[in-house]
Amino acid sequence: MKKLMLLGAAVGIMTACAPTPKQVKEAVEKDPSIVFVAIEKDPVGFMKTLQEAGRNAQGKMAEMQREEEREARLVEFKNPLKPEIEETRAIKGNKSAPVTIVEYSDFQCPYCSRANITIGELEKIYGDKIRIVFKHLPLPNHPKAMPASQYFEAIAKQDSAKAYKFMDAVFEGQGELNTRGEAFLKETAKKIGADMARVAKDLKDPSIMERINKDMAEADKFGIQGTPGFVINGVSLKGNYPIEDFKDVIDTHLAKAK
Repeated sequence: MKKLMLLGAAVGIMTACAPTPKQVKEAVEKDPSIVFVAIEKDPVGFMKTLQEAGRNAQGKMAEMQREEEREARLVEFKNPLKPEIEETRAIKGNKSAPVTIVEYSDFQCPYCSRANITIGELEKIYGDKIRIVFKHLPLPNHPKAMPASQYFEAIAKQDSAKAYKFMDAVFEGQGELNTRGEAFLKETAKKIGADMARVAKDLKDPSIMERINKDMAEADKFGIQGTPGFVINGVSLKGNYPIEDFKDVIDTHLAKAK
């Protein structure tokens, strides 16, 4: 409103009330230079208004995107996505759980680290009703994410539970992964009780990279370009959503299973 008043003063249309947006628009169209007059009179206030407008626009765009994804979700409930879950895959939780959460993740992604906390909360809420399948989507701008994925799969070859302990530890110590790289990965693998000689051997197994590449291709097929991404019984959540969004999808699936 302050900006409107400044513009109104600049073109002589100030009255007892602030000028209408239409009046300001017409005035600016006639003489665009009056915008600079307003900025010169209050540059700090102008920048604050501009920043606030930017935040509002981002919020509206985010909400529009979420609404589009909600509509897509309704389609996926009827025609669910079908991630491949191999028998040899490391699975966390009850293997016969009615709800499967497949996660496509990047060990260096801060949003993935936060999402891992959300998944932990869901495990507390739903217990044996859900199971977790961790898949890999290491992004090109996170060079230490790929080695971390390789370590996860190497550890999974000997013990699924240890692989998920490794996952939790890496996300909790993500700062150290960023600064120390493989030294941190080795240290973490040792701490969770992995057989390090076997890890070193299995890291060379080509099947590990084959699996990671397959995960990345599957994520791309499902339209998951960034991390984290989730497919919950065939219904996708693309991003670090609030726990309520996860619960909404899970509860809908559980209600249908009754």
